[in-house]
This record gives sequence, C-alpha cells and structure tokens, in this order.
Amino acid sequence: MSHLGIEKETEVDYAPHPYAVDDTESEDAYLARMRHSAAHLMAGAVLQLFPDAKFAIGPAIDDGFYYDFDLPRALTPEDLAAIEQRMAADRAANYPYEYAAISRAEALELFRDQPYKVELIQGLPEDATISTYQHGAFRDLCRGPHVPATGAVGVVKLLSIAGAYWRGDEKRPMLQRIYGTAWRSEADVAAYVHKIEEAARRDHRKLGRELDLFSIHEEAGAGLIYWHPKGGLMRVVAENYWREAHLNGGYDIVFSPHIGRAWLWETSGHLGFYRENMYPAIEMDNQEFFVKPMNCPFHIMMYKTKRRSYRELPLRWAELGTVYRYERSGVLHGLLRVRGFTQDDAHLFCRPDQMHDEVLRVVDFSLEVLQPFGFHDYEIYLSTRPEKAVGEPAQWEAAEAALRQALQERGLPFEVDAGGGAFYGPKIDMKIKDSLGRAWQCTTIQFDFNMPERFDMTFIGEDGKEHRPYMIHRALLGSMERFFGCLIEHYAGAFPLWLSPVQAVIIPISDVKHLDYARQVLAQLKAAGLRAEIDDSKERMGAKIRQAQMQKVPYMLILGDKERDSATVSIRQRSGEDLGVQPLATLIARMQDEVGRKV
Repeated sequence: MSHLGIEKETEVDYAPHPYAVDDTESEDAYLARMRHSAAHLMAGAVLQLFPDAKFAIGPAIDDGFYYDFDLPRALTPEDLAAIEQRMAADRAANYPYEYAAISRAEALELFRDQPYKVELIQGLPEDATISTYQHGAFRDLCRGPHVPATGAVGVVKLLSIAGAYWRGDEKRPMLQRIYGTAWRSEADVAAYVHKIEEAARRDHRKLGRELDLFSIHEEAGAGLIYWHPKGGLMRVVAENYWREAHLNGGYDIVFSPHIGRAWLWETSGHLGFYRENMYPAIEMDNQEFFVKPMNCPFHIMMYKTKRRSYRELPLRWAELGTVYRYERSGVLHGLLRVRGFTQDDAHLFCRPDQMHDEVLRVVDFSLEVLQPFGFHDYEIYLSTRPEKAVGEPAQWEAAEAALRQALQERGLPFEVDAGGGAFYGPKIDMKIKDSLGRAWQCTTIQFDFNMPERFDMTFIGEDGKEHRPYMIHRALLGSMERFFGCLIEHYAGAFPLWLSPVQAVIIPISDVKHLDYARQVLAQLKAAGLRAEIDDSKERMGAKIRQAQMQKVPYMLILGDKERDSATVSIRQRSGEDLGVQPLATLIARMQDEVGRKV
C-alpha cells in the first residue's frame, strides 16, 4: 500500500478534477503551486527516513511551505540536511504528480494508520469526492494544484523546525513542523535566505531586550506587555504626536471604560459573534461585566447621550483605548500578537451627503500621520460586499463608491478584494511596507451598517425627521504594540531622532576633569527639549562609544580639555560618521531642526 499524507486542513470539498495550468497564471500563483509540490516532496523524503511517521497538514505559505509530522523522536538540524538530500534525489528522478479520485470509504481505508488524516476525512461532507496526488511511492490526500513533476519543483531550502499543536489547540498533540522555501533559482534562494537573516537581526523581541524597551513575563500573564522607561518614553512621544495630529485634524479625543455590562456586548453583537475571543464575565452586583475587546460600543453610547441634529455632524471621536482579547498561547508573538493592547481607534459619524468628503479626509489624514514614522510605500485593498451582509444594497453601493472614489482621486493604486468586506460594511485596508519590503496591516477605514441599527442611532435631519447616521471605524496605526513591533524591525532599532528615547549620550574623557562640563552640556540639551544622558561609567572612551552605538543612540558628544575650554562638543553619529568639533549651540539647532521636521 502506498504511504499517505494530507496537505490542507479545510472544510470545503476537494476538487473533482486535476488542476489545469492557465496560461495567464501569475508568478506568485506559479510559485505557490511549486511550493505546494515541494511540501509533498518533503513529506515523501521524511517518510523514507521515518517509516512510522504520522502526517498532519502541509500547505504552501507566503514565500515557502511547511509540513507537520508526528515522529518517534525530535528532529535535529542534521535531519534537515538528510531530508534535503532525499528530496534532491526524488527531484532528480522527475516523478510525475499523478492525480486520482477516490471515495470516502477508500480514503478512510487508505488512512487507517494515519489518525490525523482520519480525523480530517471524518470532518468532510458525506458526499465529498476526495482526490489524491502521488509522486514515486508517496501518495497524498490533496486537491492540488501541483507542478507536473518533481523535477519542476525548483531549488528548495529547508529552514527550521518548530512545534505546532494539532489544529492549533494546546490540548491536542504537539507536532513537529518543518519550514522550507522553494524558488526558481539558487540566486533567488540566496536572496531570500539573506532576507530572513536580516529579519532575524531586526527581530523586535531581540532588539526589545537589547535596547531595554519592553518585556513579557509568562509567569505574570502571557501576551501582556511591560513597557520599560525607554519604551514608555517612545510611546509618550508617539502618542503625543498622535494626539496633536488628531486635534489639528478636526478630531475630538475621548476616553471610555475598560469594562461594560453584558447588555452592551449583547446589543453590539460581540457576545454572539466574538465571545470566544473575550475574557470570562466578571460578576458584580448580580450582573455580568466583560472587559472590552473593542471601543466602538462605548463611543456609540456617548453619541446617544443626547438628541443629535444634522448640524452637529460629522463627529470625529478618537481614542487610544486599551482592549483585551483572548488569543491562544500558540499564536502569541512578542508585540505583534498580544492579549492586551492599546487600539489607535476613531469613529466617524456623518450624514449620507458627507460620506465622500469624510472618506477622502480620512485617507489624506492617514497618509499624513504615517509619513513621519518613515512609511511611504503601501499595499491598499478595497474590500466589497460579501454574500451574507447586513444593510441595504444601496448603502453598500454608496459606501463602496465613496471608498473607491477617494482612492482614485488621490491616485493611490489599489486592489479590489471582491466579497472580502465584513458582513457589516465595506472597507479600505492600507498595509505599510517596511525596509525589507514586508507588508504590515495598519490602517483600516471600515463602514458599519450593523451597529447603528443595533443601537438605534439617529439624528434629526433638515426635514425634522429621524435618520440613521453613517458610522465609519478607523484604525490608523492599528494597535500601539503591533505598530511599535513594526517600527523596531523597520529601523532595526535605529530610530529617527524625534522618536529615539535617548537622542544624545555625553561621554566625558575624564571623570575628574570633564564631568562638570558634561553636566553643563546635559542641562543645556534638556533646556532645549532634547533627551540626553551622561555616560559616567569607568569604561574607557572607546568602550563607551561602542556601547552608545550598540544602543543605537543617534549622537555621541565627546568632551575633553579642548571642548571644555572652547564650549564646544566633538560629535560622532551612530553610523560612525565623525562630524568634528562644533559649538554646542550649533548642535542644538541641528538637533531641534531634525526633531521638528521629523525626518
């Protein structure tokens, strides 16, 4: 009997026919097909080394693939090399990927020694047609697509081994996941490996420790962030900029509670649709309260505190509100996936005739606020009405038109995600691209036809009658935690001057002769609104300079006899550039200009 695997955990039916290659197939689609085939190639190689292996799932993913295995022992890096050798032999054999359709009963018989696959098969509809692909002696339950034969897989590199709970459930078995990548050429693989090595160097978790920005304490609560003084100072600087920009941009800033009665979340629909991501109820006064997973219901309650006139609209309310969402421990990841985070949130309430101008305004505002953080390239998506949706079709058409027109008027390229909108409204998603070209979900502009109905929101129009306002959710930076994770990796910790927690380190050559002058320099820098500190440790000057560079401090001010006697400073930048000796006033003017322009 041939050995079997399975590559996709899915509830949809398997394709009844082999995949036919389209001449218009994009490069991304081809690479995904090739990586899908590489996952099968790897699974077959693993089976040759571990005949008792139990197989789980193994899909293609962005830039690569993985496969999960239940094996008799823990894998080692040496195993990856051996698996690669077996893959190379099977690739050279150029086995065709052969399609076959089987019945449910046949699949269960073939999978009888593979418990993970049996479980997946049992979850499929009774009348499902199940397809398999086979190369050499390895046969995998699969709906495709694949390249024609193993020789077309390209150049493969296995990258790492990780643990993965079966079906993402920490109560289920822990499996071993092998990650790999596949490209057309050795040069493409080398470029990708360099990219992931650079990403590892920029890992925000590593830099967060090294730069003393934040910490996470599993024993005190996974997914909860402790901001250290330097990280906290960066947040203050960024949030102060955020508040100033919003006040200047026509927003009002509000604050809302951290908990609300069950009635609030029942009315909003969260308890019906989102409860598994909410924390358990808190009992008080014989009533249930929940910590908030979102801010929007609170803003609606503020709206409803009085009767609203058409003359009051639009209302633009913004909040840096801390919310709490339950995430499985297996998906938590530094600042990027947490359980408690501060949402950069805003809600716009407007009349239908104001919708176009408000959308255009929020698009402009989003790009304006993001620019000083160093983000200029974006991937933009317009998500339209899904099959199941609330709200009148005319509302959807008008909202989608407003979103589309705003992007077109600003000349912003975008892709349409047809049917990808939430059930309650269409949206624009803006993903920022970092210095490695990676896209990060950031800004969302989301219409909501659901909550105004649920909470019976109204305003009095010119005709004296009640009308329903349009509600727009707007996250600009996303969450502050995730955004800072992105910032750390974008800059590799070398932040622009306006954001740097320490903007200058003063290094006296001699503690005895130059410390008093260092204190004078520090006082003048602070008086000018700049953030500086003195390194008065007993280390030699070279070690102090290296330490400041490792801490990514933008300016190092070295003070000796010459500088003290002439009221100057000797300036080095973290890049290693020596700016020479300059009057302190000249340096202060330079730094203030750099901070003011947020370059």
